[in-house]
Amino acid sequence: MRIFISTGEVSGDLQGALLITALQRHVMTRGLKLEIVALGGNQMAAAGATILGDTSAIGSMGIIEALPYFIPTIQVQRRAIAYLKQHPPDLIVLIDYMTPNIGIGSYMHEHFPNVPVVYYIAPQEWVWSLSLERTKRIVSFTDKLLAIFPEEARYYQEKGARVHWVGHPLVDKMANAPSREAARTSLGIKPEQIAIALFPASRHQELKYLLPVIFKAAQNLQSKLPEVHFWIPLSLEIFRDRIEKSIQHYGLQATIVSGQKQEVFAAVDFAITKSGTVNLELALLNVPQVVVYCLSPFTAWIGRNILKGSIPFASPVNLVMMREIVPELLQEKATAENITQAAMELLLNNEKKQITLEDYQQMRESLGELGVCDRAAQEILEMKI
Repeated sequence: MRIFISTGEVSGDLQGALLITALQRHVMTRGLKLEIVALGGNQMAAAGATILGDTSAIGSMGIIEALPYFIPTIQVQRRAIAYLKQHPPDLIVLIDYMTPNIGIGSYMHEHFPNVPVVYYIAPQEWVWSLSLERTKRIVSFTDKLLAIFPEEARYYQEKGARVHWVGHPLVDKMANAPSREAARTSLGIKPEQIAIALFPASRHQELKYLLPVIFKAAQNLQSKLPEVHFWIPLSLEIFRDRIEKSIQHYGLQATIVSGQKQEVFAAVDFAITKSGTVNLELALLNVPQVVVYCLSPFTAWIGRNILKGSIPFASPVNLVMMREIVPELLQEKATAENITQAAMELLLNNEKKQITLEDYQQMRESLGELGVCDRAAQEILEMKI
């Protein structure tokens, strides 16, 4: 059975890898062989996919921010379509990555209407859609949409899609995380030490807009809490040099970690993080966090004056609940002083921390039961078996 999977950025690569592992399990029980060609990254390659184009570092948020990736995005989309034209698969799976995937899905619908298209983790039109045109296009070429959020499922179902809510795949991934004790032992964190995770970037633009303010806040915290040590999981290896130089510049007691991300999640007392999938990973392991995000002033102006503030929250943790359960410091509020204040409050105020943990538990109930990736794999394979 031949499946083509298309996704982008670090988070898409992770979701693709989790799905491929589940697909491999299911085809083995059916006595089938599975060949997967994909747009993705190293994690999907490790799970068994042949990578047609590495898209893990092609991604941005915003208008000005997206310009450097316009040509690489078009190139990888064209490469995928050229491959599909010559080698039409049995099935297409699209994961997020809106612009290229809308192009790929539309092409398959027009030229290979008998090849089913499954959209798994659809674009968040349910959060920030300005027009129904993109939603209509997604629905028009999607034979089955696998939703990870209840609100996502409701939105696309109302717009005419054939929707199945499977739950969020991170529920499966984080269930395999080590215990706090085992993780701290593995990383060599002493019982009395305060461990704080820093997640400044999974996109190039975030090195510019987020890393300096997050590291300055870490410097402030270090001056107040001498026993603190910072842990920085590396999203992409190409970020290592910039992060190492920044650690030296700000004089941080910090360790860069590659390949032990789950151990860091399980071990730390707190996190200062960019907005993204990482927020859910931290929440599922009960780590209090402050979420930070900045875009270029031009993009921010467009957001406020054209979108009219229609995006209610930046963090998926808050979007699931449609209320603020973790602090969000966005644009001009994303200052080192504000981050430091919010972090100290959550670190030292046990009552506030307890409220956060209770909110996390409520959020967890909205993400579905264990077995998400297996349910997704089964729904996908049912399209052709």
